[in-house]
Amino acid sequence: MLIEWFTSFGPIMQALFATIFTWFLTAMGASVVFFFKSINRKFLDGMLGFAAGVMIAASFWSLLAPSIEMAEELGDPPWLPAVVGFLLGGVFLRLVDKILPHLHMDFPIEEAEGIKTSWQRSVLLILAITLHNIPEGLAVGVAFGAVAAGLPAASLAGAVALAIGIGIQNFPEGAAVSVPLRREGFSRWKCFWYGQLSGIVEPIAGVFGAAAVVLMRPILPYALSFAAGAMIFVVVEELIPESQLQKNTDIATMGAMIGFALMMVLDVALG
Repeated sequence: MLIEWFTSFGPIMQALFATIFTWFLTAMGASVVFFFKSINRKFLDGMLGFAAGVMIAASFWSLLAPSIEMAEELGDPPWLPAVVGFLLGGVFLRLVDKILPHLHMDFPIEEAEGIKTSWQRSVLLILAITLHNIPEGLAVGVAFGAVAAGLPAASLAGAVALAIGIGIQNFPEGAAVSVPLRREGFSRWKCFWYGQLSGIVEPIAGVFGAAAVVLMRPILPYALSFAAGAMIFVVVEELIPESQLQKNTDIATMGAMIGFALMMVLDVALG
């Protein structure tokens, strides 16, 4: 019944519903602040590694591999859209990273990245997680837009699997915003509000990604690999270094392995 209801909508609405789901799990993660004043650092590092593993697996199984298959079906060199889109995605995130003021967890405010600003530490922490969520929402949106294109490499089940995987790894990201804000002196409700707010960019990016590929079908292979490149940039530049900052290397690595395996199972089994 639920599946029939979901498939009755077009790709843009499907992308919106899927990214509202991923935002909801961000909010669920942010709600942890109502029960805990702090999170065990080893647990958090394991979850950051888990998020990295999910994003790495999603980048290949859900984005790059379909991009290569679609390029072949469209008569393009199979490697070209994958390489060009992947690198452009990384360049785009690099530019956003250099421009958007943000601060990573447990770093002093003097090490804030992006354009120098007088914004409070709390705002910079929120923006750091918001930066992660841009490529995640874009990836889900592009995946649903690809289904509408009718190419065999794209499937609704695969797009749903991607949304589930992204949603699962959003839970620790929500907690990674709300709990540090509690240490900054904010009330629990404010911590929750700002934590869930960091994920609201996902529905926006998701609708934009779906609409772009529906309106401009030839860019689809490039859009898929663009989202993959943006996600890999976040993983290598932020998630992995943060997960190993406190020297919990083995825990973070095992988290990444489990996250990769889970996303791979979701994509292969459902897609």
